[in-house]
Amino acid sequence: MPGPETNDKAATPIARITAKVMALKPVRVLTHYTNKRGALLASGLSYQAIFAAFAAIWVAFSAIGLFLSSNQALQDSLFDILGTSLPGLFSMDGADGTIDPSTLLNTGALSWTGAIALIGLLFTALGWLASGRDAVRTIFGIDPLPGNFVLRKLKDLGLALAFGAALLISAGLSVVSTSALGTVLSFVGLDETSLVSIVLARIIGLAIVLALDTFVLAGFYRYVAGIVIPWRRLLAGALIGGVGLGALKVAVSYGLVGGIGSNPLLASFAVIIGLLIWFNLICQVILISSSWIAIGMIDAGIPLDPVAEAARLKKEAEDAAAAAAARAAVAANRPKGIRRLLGLFTRGDKTDKPEDVGTAR
Repeated sequence: MPGPETNDKAATPIARITAKVMALKPVRVLTHYTNKRGALLASGLSYQAIFAAFAAIWVAFSAIGLFLSSNQALQDSLFDILGTSLPGLFSMDGADGTIDPSTLLNTGALSWTGAIALIGLLFTALGWLASGRDAVRTIFGIDPLPGNFVLRKLKDLGLALAFGAALLISAGLSVVSTSALGTVLSFVGLDETSLVSIVLARIIGLAIVLALDTFVLAGFYRYVAGIVIPWRRLLAGALIGGVGLGALKVAVSYGLVGGIGSNPLLASFAVIIGLLIWFNLICQVILISSSWIAIGMIDAGIPLDPVAEAARLKKEAEDAAAAAAARAAVAANRPKGIRRLLGLFTRGDKTDKPEDVGTAR
C-alpha cells in the first residue's frame, strides 16, 4: 500500500537528523549530565553553598580585616570581585545587600564572633567541598574518594585557604592592572573617563575574573575531586566553565537576580532567594563542565578512573590465566578416561577399513 511506504520515506530524514543531533558533543554532554542526576546534585550543593559563603567571608575578614582596612585600593578591588561573584550579598554603590562592608572591616567586632564562625566554616565550607567532590565524581561515574577522613578534611582546609589566597591575589592583580592601565592611558593622552578607557578597564577586569575562575575550576576538578585528568582536557573544560561563570556574572549585572525583589511577596527574602538561584546556576555550570570533560575522555578512550581500570584489567588477566590453567588441567586428566575411549574407537575404525579386510583374506 502507498500510505506506509510514504510515511517510512518521510520518517527517514527525521531519524537521520535526530541521530546527528544526538551525536553532537554538547547534546551528549547534557544527556550525560541528566542521566547522572546533575540538576539534583546542583540543588543540594547550592543549598550548602549559601551557608558556606557566609561563614567563609566572616572568618576570612576576621583574619585579614585589619590588613585590608589599611589598603583602600585592595579593599575596593576585593569587594568588587566578591560583589560580582556573590551578587546582592554586599550593600555597595547604593545597592541593598545583606552585609555592610564596613562591618566586615571592623576587626574589633569580629574578634570573638570569628572563632564561632570558624566552627561553622568547618561544618559548611568544608562540607560543601566534600559534597562537591562527591558530585563531580558522580558525574564521572567514579566511586567516592577513599582515604583517611581526617587527612582529607585537612587537605580540604588547605585547598580552601589556597582558593582564598588566589582570590586575594586576583584582587591585587586588578589593582596593579588598573594602575598600569591608568599610566598607559595618561602616556598616550587618553582620559580615564573616556569610553575607550572604560571599555579597556572592563575587558581587563573580565580577563582577570576569567583567569581566576578557570584556575579555581581546574584545581577543584583535579585536586578536590581527586580525578586524574590530562592537562589539556582539564584546562579546556575549566575554561569552558570559566566562560559560563563569566556569562552568568554579566547576566547578573543586567538584573537577572535583582528582579526577584520586585515581587512584594518575596521582597523580604529577595537577597537569600537570589543567592540560592545564583549558587544553583554556578553549581550547574561546575557540573556541566565536568560532564564535558568526562565525555571528552570517553571519546578519546581515556579511563575515567585509572585505578579501577587497572584493577579491572588485572582481574581480566587473572581470570584468563585461571581459565587457561583449568583447560590445561582437563587436558592432562583426559587420557585416563576420554582418550582411552577415543583409542578404542580409533582401533575399531582401523579393523573396518577395506584394505585391512583384504589383507586378512
